[in-house]
Amino acid sequence: MTNTKDKIINVADKIFSKFGFRKTSMDEIARIARKAKGSLYYYFENKEELFKEVITKEINNLKRELTIIVDDPEMCAKKKLKKYLLKRMKILNNSANYQETLKADFFEHFDFIDDLRKDFDVWEKKNLKKIFKQGIENGEFDKPDDLNIIINVLIMVLKGLEVPFFLHNNYDELLPRLDNLLNILIKGLSKS
Repeated sequence: MTNTKDKIINVADKIFSKFGFRKTSMDEIARIARKAKGSLYYYFENKEELFKEVITKEINNLKRELTIIVDDPEMCAKKKLKKYLLKRMKILNNSANYQETLKADFFEHFDFIDDLRKDFDVWEKKNLKKIFKQGIENGEFDKPDDLNIIINVLIMVLKGLEVPFFLHNNYDELLPRLDNLLNILIKGLSKS
């Protein structure tokens, strides 16, 4: 059974990536997956639920890749923070369905994925806090008055960068500037 469900999710991922949420139909997914339409509805109540599962897959991939960086015992906090932020943007650049949700935020809101976003925000804050605490403990970063404010501002900046990077398709053009921005950020957080 899980093979069928996985196949449906993989096919849906490709079709949603190519045509977007609105232009993709359950009929098309069933046809390309070579499954009866009833099979889709056996696993997913509707197209929104299937799309949510596809987004979940992208977010889980993002978390998995970023966890490798966060949990690396050999890497210093400065390098870890920079690598984390660059990797985050690189993975999201290749996450077409996540980008579809960004577009929806400007034109229509996909309420059915709000809980995924909130979960990722909580996860990201927790993991960035780990990096910052490592840097503070190792003497790489100054101890801020309120670490939560620093992390919240950093996340706001990252989300703000998602629009020009992904909605305007400027990832390749802006990537060198991101590298410079991160160098400035890390220098500002570093102990003098």
